[in-house]
Amino acid sequence: MTQELLDTLPALRVGRPLVVAIDGPSGSGKSSVSKEVARRLRLAYLDTGAMYRALTWYCVTKGIDLEDGAAVEQASRDLVLDMSTGPQEEYVRVDGVDVTDAIREPAISSAVSAVATTLGARTELIRRQRELIDRHHRRMVVEGRDITTVVAPGAEVRMLLTASEEARLRRRGIQLGGTQNAEQLAAQVTHRDAKDSTVVNFTQAASGVVTLDSSDLDFDQTVAAALVIVTKVLNRD
Repeated sequence: MTQELLDTLPALRVGRPLVVAIDGPSGSGKSSVSKEVARRLRLAYLDTGAMYRALTWYCVTKGIDLEDGAAVEQASRDLVLDMSTGPQEEYVRVDGVDVTDAIREPAISSAVSAVATTLGARTELIRRQRELIDRHHRRMVVEGRDITTVVAPGAEVRMLLTASEEARLRRRGIQLGGTQNAEQLAAQVTHRDAKDSTVVNFTQAASGVVTLDSSDLDFDQTVAAALVIVTKVLNRD
């Protein structure tokens, strides 16, 4: 599939639902690939990980004990969150404060698993995610860790985007501009995955979920492969 063709893909299933659910571990390229797939397919885009990060930022800022499950759950209900749902823009606001960059800071990255593994908070954020999908008439690329199995198990296309640990660490290091040492990168990638996997399985594809291994693919090749999966799955219907 050539670059020219990728840029001129017709809108698929016009007037009908098209949810593309993409799960995967840290550093697999979920966000960048999902955003580009959404742009090419003219769909809305939702980064569910940013929602967990925003809640973490809110809890840290408010001095909420992240080990207090009840307090974190209440915070998830109190959270006033406004975030972009388009592939052409990116913003996250909490109580009107722009936290787009702040939620990507290492301090938040190292704390987000404590929030993401609080089941009551997950339940509330999943409710919000489903609401956003419905608000966009179920035409959206949604990426995260439990989208294919929990948030949108009925999605028209379900995909697990994975990569080797070496590739994921390398990509995250590049993404962060070389500001993190090996130990910090491991904490952000492998250690976080280990914690999050206690509440959701995002390392193995569930039944009906197509696996895309991007270990040996660059960005454009991964996007192309993802689009091929979308078209093949839809052509089965």
